[in-house]
Amino acid sequence: MKFLILALFIAGAYGCGQPTYKPATSRVIGGTDVVPNSWPWQASLQYLSGSSYYHTCGGTLLSSEWVLTAAHCIGSRTYRVYLGKHNLPDNSEAGALAIAPSTIIVHENWDSYNIRNDIALIKLSTPVTFTDKISPACLPESGSILPHDFGCYVTGWGRLWTNGPIADILQQALLPVVDYANCTRNDWWGDLVTDLMVCAGGDGVVSSCNGDSGGPLNCQRSDGTWDVHGIVSFGSSLGCNYPKKPSVFTRVSGYIPWINNVMTSY
Repeated sequence: MKFLILALFIAGAYGCGQPTYKPATSRVIGGTDVVPNSWPWQASLQYLSGSSYYHTCGGTLLSSEWVLTAAHCIGSRTYRVYLGKHNLPDNSEAGALAIAPSTIIVHENWDSYNIRNDIALIKLSTPVTFTDKISPACLPESGSILPHDFGCYVTGWGRLWTNGPIADILQQALLPVVDYANCTRNDWWGDLVTDLMVCAGGDGVVSSCNGDSGGPLNCQRSDGTWDVHGIVSFGSSLGCNYPKKPSVFTRVSGYIPWINNVMTSY
């Protein structure tokens, strides 16, 4: 009985989309350092080269065993998932964990040429215990669509500017959603964007960038909890923050049946 009560307490303390350390959500121009561990579902996907691991993409913790990322982040390399990170180069951060994948499932209809179905799931070889620094994001309701100009936050250790260095400290940036009708205008993304994608940003100032790929677009519900509505997928080859070329995300709400099927089948 004591164990059951403890388990229920832990589950309640670290429910999905409820960070222990609240993120700073004031409107900002450009990316800013996050409040440490305020996005406790943020993952760093890293690949092995020689004897060292290097950050390549972001990811989102969905449960004790599963991390969501982009299909284009996955190749034939050896990977690990780092959770509970804030300062990426600091390997001594208390509470951070590096875990090897046991299985990586890339969407069966991933189309790298047209950038379609850019979604993958990573099963961790060891389930993680939720803490004040590591807890999952919530999934949005299946099929839900965010309204135009809804403010969400992209987070990641991607490049600080076009062709610049990757960030040491986890960054966040406020990106208003651009609805499908606007994002598919000819002078925006046109038919490169489908209804299974989410556009956000496009003001020429704030955007995601290389290294943010696979990471979350964090959007807050009215009750204060956070959903992962998007997976960083692609941006403009003209630059990370090019006007009328908002960051494009895989729309997570369009893949809820696929996510649930994978997470219950492996």
